[in-house]
Amino acid sequence: MKTSGGSDAAKRRAGESAAEAVTDCDVVGLGTGSTAAHAIRRLGDRFDAGLDVRGVPTSFASRELALDAGIPCLDLPEAVGPDGPGIDVAIDGADQVAVGRGDDPAVGPLIKGGGAAHAREKLVDAAADRFLVVADPSKERPVLDGSVPVEVLPAGRSAVAEAVRAAGGEPTLRRAERKDGPVVTDNGNLVFDASFGAIDDPDALSTTLSTTPGVVEHGLFVGLADEVHVGTESSVRVARR
Repeated sequence: MKTSGGSDAAKRRAGESAAEAVTDCDVVGLGTGSTAAHAIRRLGDRFDAGLDVRGVPTSFASRELALDAGIPCLDLPEAVGPDGPGIDVAIDGADQVAVGRGDDPAVGPLIKGGGAAHAREKLVDAAADRFLVVADPSKERPVLDGSVPVEVLPAGRSAVAEAVRAAGGEPTLRRAERKDGPVVTDNGNLVFDASFGAIDDPDALSTTLSTTPGVVEHGLFVGLADEVHVGTESSVRVARR
């Protein structure tokens, strides 16, 4: 489920900071969510000013926003296929991000999928040479403890729910707002929000969920983020892996 918190100004600073890291001729993975939207809008402004950039959207929503901003778009197969240019950098938000404290904080794993786009987001973010996370301070945690979105094949709903419980979690089928029934992803699947409490070993849980039959993709992003741009009311903090 989508998480709330963090001012729009903080989100804008984070998104625009990451957008400034894009260089001429880059192919950019375009994430989904309110903070990533600020990055897309800033890239649109830079495109209008002469920056040569193409986007690879992670969802219907990010594609629509990119096209509205004037950014030319590629489908993922076009970008990463045998004759494709590849993806130079991906910019995406997070529902939670583990960031260490101190003078040189390190980037840890993420939870994504509040917008139910995590399957496509993971494909794009993993394919990119660099993955930049944009967030506000409300998303930072010393240890991840949020619900993990799990996209499941409709026929595998019961089996996946049992597997989540066996792994120590409690699955809740995500319900749609302003319509009856469950959320259906862009891929035509269902989403569980699986609560595990504090996730002390994200790598092990990621492996467990990934190897569960019926799971299309889950929202734990382990070892993928290269930088986190955290916007505050007055500045941006950047942590690197």
